[in-house]
Amino acid sequence: MRGRLKLKRLLKISAEWGVFLLKLDIFGDLHGCYDEFTELFGKLGYRMENGRCVHPEGRLPAFVGDATDRGPKSVEMLKFLFQLQDAGQLIYSPGNHCNKLYRYMLGNNVQQKHGLETTVAELGALSGKEREHIRKRYIRFYESLPLYQMLDDGKLIIAHAGIREDLIGRKEGSRLRTFVLYGDITGETLPDGRPVRRDWAKQYKGKPFIVYGHTPVSECRFINSTVNIDTGCVFGGKLSVLRYPEKTVVSVPSRQPFQPEKFSEFN
Repeated sequence: MRGRLKLKRLLKISAEWGVFLLKLDIFGDLHGCYDEFTELFGKLGYRMENGRCVHPEGRLPAFVGDATDRGPKSVEMLKFLFQLQDAGQLIYSPGNHCNKLYRYMLGNNVQQKHGLETTVAELGALSGKEREHIRKRYIRFYESLPLYQMLDDGKLIIAHAGIREDLIGRKEGSRLRTFVLYGDITGETLPDGRPVRRDWAKQYKGKPFIVYGHTPVSECRFINSTVNIDTGCVFGGKLSVLRYPEKTVVSVPSRQPFQPEKFSEFN
């Protein structure tokens, strides 16, 4: 919570003095692909100094969520995000994997599949003391997060699976929570267990520019005033960033095996 308040205070003071132009690099779904993340982070000109993220142009990283599960280095990814939170620099919208890991950390009976099993295995390799530290720290991390980020005086929204126009402005509620975590689900499932989702972005007519992920696509998908930046790094695609306000894309190739069946056919 302290880190979130620091960030809000920084944005408010800078805006009041008229010296702040919001410049973000919004990362797509990471899923434990820490090596690809550090490569892209450096490529964009970032470095870490004394636990703080530094960029020569004053830019900040932001995230559409699902930093863990499936990939090889979820714990390293979490440690990095904890640093940003402690420095008051965290801009992060939680995804469905974030929520499931939170419930696991609370001790709830959740199924260890669809990627959670890889994060649990990483945690199991830690000492008992470090594992308990990560558990408590993650709970604090997750509980500080809003369901989605509304930034730049409402002109920009970062939501893990997107958000419908009629839900914008709401802060709580089951309909909002389900949509931003899972997308516009139909209740049906694909053969591999993933839910069937409607293509909500095709119908979006709102003014805020929405940056989201959740559904892997081979290339960042711009449609109406939205962009899906999950280019399936953990499935062998690439890790992409949407630079804001420029609305340009920078990517690095994945180091994971390519799984073409995991990518959406939306066009």
